[in-house]
Amino acid sequence: MSKLDAVSVRDYMTTQLVTLSPQMEVMAAINQLVKNRISGAPVLDADGQLVGMLSEMDCMQVGLIAAEDTCVAGPVQQFMKTSVVAVSPDDSLTQLAQMFLSKPYRRFPVLEGGKLVGQISRSDVLRAINAMC
Repeated sequence: MSKLDAVSVRDYMTTQLVTLSPQMEVMAAINQLVKNRISGAPVLDADGQLVGMLSEMDCMQVGLIAAEDTCVAGPVQQFMKTSVVAVSPDDSLTQLAQMFLSKPYRRFPVLEGGKLVGQISRSDVLRAINAMC
């Protein structure tokens, strides 16, 4: 059994999140990402349900569109990824590390009972490894 098996996502996830709405102008969303020095954020509908994720990679398309025009590119929902892979707060960090190795994602939203309760990133896993060794 790995030391990471005994540690759960809940122990290292971030719970104070910057979230975006699907209708928000994507340039305002990029401003939030830059201002908060984060590389992506969950997108929540009016009921607080997770409907997507907006990442730096998604925003690269925006730069090409906005740079040619008036710096207005459209709503977040036009650029976000809607097929979101989420994890549970009770998943072990071993499971999570394996997911990071098999997927090109930098972060996963954390859902409990269908509700967004946090986010966990590759750097959070590295923090856990550093704390153990």
